[in-house]
This record gives sequence, C-alpha cells and structure tokens, in this order.
Amino acid sequence: MNDTADDGAFVALTSKIARDRGFGAANYKDTCMRRRIAVRMRARGAADFAAYSRLLDSDPAEYEWLIAVLTINVTKLFRNAEAWDAVAHSVLPALWSLPSPRLNCWVAGCASGEEAYTLAALWLQHASAHTRPGEPGGASRVRVTASDIDRESLAAAEAGTYADDSFAEAPAGVRERWFAPAEKGGRWTAGPELRAIIRFERRDLLLDPAPAVAMHLITCRNVIIYFDRESQEALMQRFHDSLAPGGYLVLGKVETLLGPSRALFDAVDSRQRIFRRP
Repeated sequence: MNDTADDGAFVALTSKIARDRGFGAANYKDTCMRRRIAVRMRARGAADFAAYSRLLDSDPAEYEWLIAVLTINVTKLFRNAEAWDAVAHSVLPALWSLPSPRLNCWVAGCASGEEAYTLAALWLQHASAHTRPGEPGGASRVRVTASDIDRESLAAAEAGTYADDSFAEAPAGVRERWFAPAEKGGRWTAGPELRAIIRFERRDLLLDPAPAVAMHLITCRNVIIYFDRESQEALMQRFHDSLAPGGYLVLGKVETLLGPSRALFDAVDSRQRIFRRP
C-alpha cells in the first residue's frame, strides 16, 4: 500500500472508531494512534489499516481490546509528589477559605483512579487539620468527580484496590490512614472516607459535555500531550469555561499552555504546572 492510500485508510479507520464507539481517536496525535493501533493489528494479524477496519466489522468484540490499548492508564498514588505538595500548600488552602458550601473538583482522565484518591486524601488531611471539633462541613464540603473514557479503568477505579508498589511515592502514613488491607495480601482498598467524596463517571473529554457544576479545581495530568494542538486548545477552553472564576487547573509536568490558551489562565506555579482562571 502506498503512503497516500495508507493515510486514507488510517483516517477512515479513526473516523470509524469515533462513529462506532464514540472514541475521538482522530483528535489524538497521529503518531501515537498509529503506534497503538499497530499493537492490535499485530495481535490479530491484520496487514494494514483497511484490513483491521474489516476485522472490527466482523468481530466487534475487538473494540474492547482496542480501546484499552488506545487509552493511557499508567499512574500511581501521589505520582510526582512535588506537584501534589504544591497543590496541598498553594491550592487547597485558597479554596478552603472560600465561603462556598461545596468545593467541586474534577479529575479529568482519571485512568484507574489513583489521581482521584490522591486528591481526596489531600482534601481529607486538609479538612482534618482545619476543621474544629463540632464545626459543620469539614470534608463533606468537597466533591471530587473523576472521569475517564475507558470502562475497564473506571471499574478498577471504583474498586479502589491497589498493590503495594502503587504507594511508592505516597507520603508515610497515607496508605494506613485512608486505605484498608484487602483480602488478597499485598493490596489495599480505599476506605469509606475517601469513597464518600468521590464519584466516577465515563466521559470523553472532547466529545461529551463537561460536568454541569462550576469547578473550583481541575486536574488533568499527562493526558493532553496525546492530543493534537487543535484538540488541546479546545480542551483548555473547555476547562476554562468549566472553572469558576479563581478556580485552579493542574496539568502534568510535561505539559504547558501554548497558543491562545495562555491568555485564559494566570500561572500560579509554572514549575509544577498550576494555573488559575482570573
């Protein structure tokens, strides 16, 4: 197959994936999508994109394997601890001081849930240290909405059970304070206090509407690097519109604001990629 035909077959395949399964693969960088689709092509013996498209028609169950490969699900609790330290010391106190009875947070692209439980644990620690005995509210003020497109990842997130190595970057005491030993040795399950402030939902960041409530904090770490520039800008505009004035956006260490989106936010901590909507 020549390059032009190959390009056309790739575009047709990504359009088909979006049409059949609502996964906007066409919005991701071509090199990333080609590489990941090729993993399933090799596994199924498909010679080219056109052949793989036909295979999806004849075996729709292949879509579940494909979507699992296309989504990015590698994470740990408190991954990049310096960033979470900055959130704990710069973002949470500012939000806690607001008069709002509810503090809404969105973990966009939560994968298997570690980032959501990390944020929830930080909030619980902050609430515990800043709520006087008998004072109403406390951690019940906080609601963390965690979303991802991959159903299997969301199922793992809702289960909330992680191996010892998932806590390698977590501060001492976090695991024992907020998680309980699971029946299977060497694994830990999120406790009821964490679960009380988190809800998980399936959401395509580009195709589905954002959560309906105004957000005070959005984290989307190491996700947008896989989108093309146009989609990145669209997503930054969506995050801006989803944040309440003064709300915070936390990106991954390898990400930053480029192009028109730079005018949408003020930098709070450029090193840790923390931004604020004016």
